[in-house]
Amino acid sequence: MGYSNTMNHIEEMIVFEDGDLIVCRKPAGFPVQSKRIGSMDMESALKTYLVQKGNPPYLAVVHRLDQPVQGLLVFAKNQESAANLSRQVQQGKFEKRYLAYVEGHPKKEKDCLVDELEKDGRTNCSRVVDYKTPRSKQAKLFYKKIRETQEGSLLEIQLETGRHHQIRVQLAHAGMPIFGDAKYNQNKAEGEITQDISLCAYKLSFFHPRTKKKMEFQVKPVGNFPIV
Repeated sequence: MGYSNTMNHIEEMIVFEDGDLIVCRKPAGFPVQSKRIGSMDMESALKTYLVQKGNPPYLAVVHRLDQPVQGLLVFAKNQESAANLSRQVQQGKFEKRYLAYVEGHPKKEKDCLVDELEKDGRTNCSRVVDYKTPRSKQAKLFYKKIRETQEGSLLEIQLETGRHHQIRVQLAHAGMPIFGDAKYNQNKAEGEITQDISLCAYKLSFFHPRTKKKMEFQVKPVGNFPIV
């Protein structure tokens, strides 16, 4: 879906909305926030949507997804909600689950991956290093195999930490690169047209900042994924 189409269909991406927050589904390839002046992103599209409805244009980004990644996002519509949701993220009360369709067939049905990651700001990539360095941060995730196909495996991912490109880097380092990952999948044949990355933030849960009720959302991934 192109940028203009995303702007035209922003209401269709909203999964839930009330006076305190918006939960939406970000399409693959569309940024949460863009540093380019004049470029459209989810934040700008939703602010425009709010203004067109006659609402205040306040919108806070609570968490992010990599631009190629599709899935669920929550935005706060006032400062109190933004502060509450940010605290939930820091305290581990904000839960996300991802589906990743990877090459290969892991021997273990479920496992925990722990690595030291270094980010390279010049290339906007991260890499696994063999030992702790002044610039590295520990990355930890859990995966569970959902199903296998002839080509690969569908994994459910739970993050213990939130590092730059963490899922993509760790799975590739473990010999399970994600299909369609132009940055970290080295198995792509020369000249092959890269498809959308097969990574989706498909489950999201948190506590409503005002009512304290637990909110749970789930979407089905689109694109190159086995049927869930």
